[in-house]
Amino acid sequence: MPVYTSRPMTSSATASRKTDQSLPLYARQAPVQVRHSISPGSATGSVAPSTVPSLTNGGTNSVGSRSHDSDGHHGVDLIEMMTDRLHLAANPEPLDRTIAKQAQTSGELNAKQRELAELQAMAQRRLKATRANISDGLKAAREVRRDLEWTQKKVTTLNARVAAKHPQAYKIASSKYPRPISP
Repeated sequence: MPVYTSRPMTSSATASRKTDQSLPLYARQAPVQVRHSISPGSATGSVAPSTVPSLTNGGTNSVGSRSHDSDGHHGVDLIEMMTDRLHLAANPEPLDRTIAKQAQTSGELNAKQRELAELQAMAQRRLKATRANISDGLKAAREVRRDLEWTQKKVTTLNARVAAKHPQAYKIASSKYPRPISP
């Protein structure tokens, strides 16, 4: 089971870090995390060396080898250190606010899309009803025109018959009631 302990930097470790320019800047400035492996059955607290490469001797050790710095301490777990530094450096609050804003905007957009779909469906229903009304109106207008033409023919025929049968009465009646001006 790995146990993580923080090792305070001694003055000799600090001096060796300052003079070792082969290490990256974050390795020279970061607090050192030491990883020790303890077997579950050992109550004596025996410590096995870490199985990760060390940064203190230039990183030349391969995985599985033991690494010790000049003080006899074990090497730094690079992945653990980078993960810790990333967690400390990254502030999740702006990201959380951005995700919340994105979710809110997405919800608003979905609501507007649903509203738009409802409005489009209502417009389609109204358009269909309006088209049906226009069609019915055109049909009624054609029927009225047909009826008016038939009536006009009937009246014209009746006038001609009356004028032929009773010319003097027709003349007196037509002078009394003039014809409307037709277009």
